[in-house]
Amino acid sequence: MTTTAPAPVGGGTGRRRWWALGVISLAQLLVIIDMTIMTIALPSAQQDLGMSDTARQWAITAYTVAFGGLLLLGGRLADRLGRRNTLLAGVVGFALASALGGAAGSTEMLLAARALQGVFAALLAPSTLSLLTITFSEPRERARVFGVFGAIMMSGAAIGLLAGGALAEYLGWRWCLYVNLPIAVVAAVAGWFVLPHAEAHRDARLDWLSAVLGGGAIVSLVYGLAEAAERGFGSGLVLGSLAVAAVLVAAFAVRQARTTGPLLPPAILTDRSRAAGFLAVGVAAFGMFGMFLFLTFQLQTIMGYGPLRSGLAFLPLIGANVLAATQLTGRLSARYGPRPLLGGGLLLLAAGLFTLTWLTAESSYAGLILPAEVVLGLGAGLTMPTVINLATAGVAPRAAGAASAFVTTSQQVGASLGTATLNTIATAATTSMLADPSGTGDPAAATVHGFATASGWGAAVLAAGAVAVVALYRRPPQVSPAPH
Repeated sequence: MTTTAPAPVGGGTGRRRWWALGVISLAQLLVIIDMTIMTIALPSAQQDLGMSDTARQWAITAYTVAFGGLLLLGGRLADRLGRRNTLLAGVVGFALASALGGAAGSTEMLLAARALQGVFAALLAPSTLSLLTITFSEPRERARVFGVFGAIMMSGAAIGLLAGGALAEYLGWRWCLYVNLPIAVVAAVAGWFVLPHAEAHRDARLDWLSAVLGGGAIVSLVYGLAEAAERGFGSGLVLGSLAVAAVLVAAFAVRQARTTGPLLPPAILTDRSRAAGFLAVGVAAFGMFGMFLFLTFQLQTIMGYGPLRSGLAFLPLIGANVLAATQLTGRLSARYGPRPLLGGGLLLLAAGLFTLTWLTAESSYAGLILPAEVVLGLGAGLTMPTVINLATAGVAPRAAGAASAFVTTSQQVGASLGTATLNTIATAATTSMLADPSGTGDPAAATVHGFATASGWGAAVLAAGAVAVVALYRRPPQVSPAPH
């Protein structure tokens, strides 16, 4: 039976709830921007610390592996200990890890700090979305709130590139980490006063074996995909990691079916509409994060943009995303329902990526990249708020953290899979063009050809995903039974 969303928790009425939205948005922004903020600054950090190329890649991978691997556990801890408590603890821990990374005097210290950032991000990220779902219950309010939150989830990566470019160019790479400190201080202090005291379900069982199996599966998967982006899918290390992930997923599924305290309550996944939302966010991240990789390289290496100019080049995408998420999605959803927005949003993302199949070494920003960004931003803005609403509507309060964690987990896995797969396709296309005796042998032209080829494949995945999501969607999500 379909029911309404849970009512707001204590302390979540009036103006205070909107201040809480600001705090929650700041906390979520910390998590998302740090997925990309170090990307532009890495060459400077590598030179300063004497990092190897492998270690440089791990400055990104350490964060994503720790974050992805602990998300499901973080979601259940939020349900058990209280979302306000876990969000504040996560923000403080994230700030301390950022300070450690900014002060790093060695490669090992930087990598450890990035991993710690991922650990605390996994604690606070599920808390942000689950706090929103139990604080805002009125449909129109939820549409506005999820529009803002969805814009942050999809624009955060581009904002990270923009901030990273500005900080790296004017203050140095360490400020790509130090910048988290003032944001975290504001979020923690304000959060202490305005965040609602959400109920802590301390009687909820936490199955540690499920946590180990589920976390291990995601770590193996994200690690394998991250290595595939560098080594290719034929690497023994990559194949081994993916095989371990498959075994652990199977073991996790068996354990979930048998335990009385599942880490991921089965009803969260068995509702078809909610599952459509999870699939949509994974497919969207597949295309978007691969696109960020290609466009950053195109702007800096091929077109000669500096770090700051490269970051500013993503502003049209951010603007279109915010416009669609905050001004269009709520109105369209109220009139047409979630299904057209999910399908239409993914098709717009596919169209944006397909536009990049015309990319060449001579392409101009205004003539090709800017219009592609606008279409991509509109697609992301329609998709993400709709996903958040679908994924969390009707979920019992004691399972809100788990449902929220799986939204972010789907995004993480999709982003890792997209980056690895599209990078592998791009590399193969580049190599093939360079080996073609009839070609020009120009490395820049071959590299951009690889990007264009991979963009076409990414567009195909997004289009297929749109069809699958529309077919999977059936009805409003059902209330999931509270785990014991």
